[in-house]
Amino acid sequence: MLVAPVSRISLMIGQTLGGATTSLIQGMLILIVGLFIAGFVSSILGFLIAIAFMVLIGISFTALGIAFASKMKDMHGFQLIMNFFIFPVFGLSGALFPISNAPNVLKIIAYFDPLTYGVEGIRYGLLGVSQINPWISFVILLGFSIAMILLGGFLFRKVKI
Repeated sequence: MLVAPVSRISLMIGQTLGGATTSLIQGMLILIVGLFIAGFVSSILGFLIAIAFMVLIGISFTALGIAFASKMKDMHGFQLIMNFFIFPVFGLSGALFPISNAPNVLKIIAYFDPLTYGVEGIRYGLLGVSQINPWISFVILLGFSIAMILLGGFLFRKVKI
């Protein structure tokens, strides 16, 4: 890919959109199975809100992965770093436990976790309730997505063959 006659930014954006599409398809499969188990959809608009947040999560974390990968020398190191990074981010996001029940130290850390805002946005879309204002969640996650695309594009441009 790095010797193709296209710009590195185009490659990075293509990789980001491809990874985000894969994550969206996987998330949609889980969401559909969950809807069959729950037996209801709160509203079509809420379902679309959840999908929008899933798209933003997919784009931002795929771009973050490309930023990390562009600095790594081997694949094994990349997998180790990503697992070391992703598990705490997921654990502190509020997906496994409500942020309101967490100790104050974990609440503060969770508010610095961008996935928290994605989880709260999906929760708002599917359930109609959220601990964080959905507009604030959207703006923060959109800003994080843009920052990760810019960071990933900058670092991917510097990759040497």
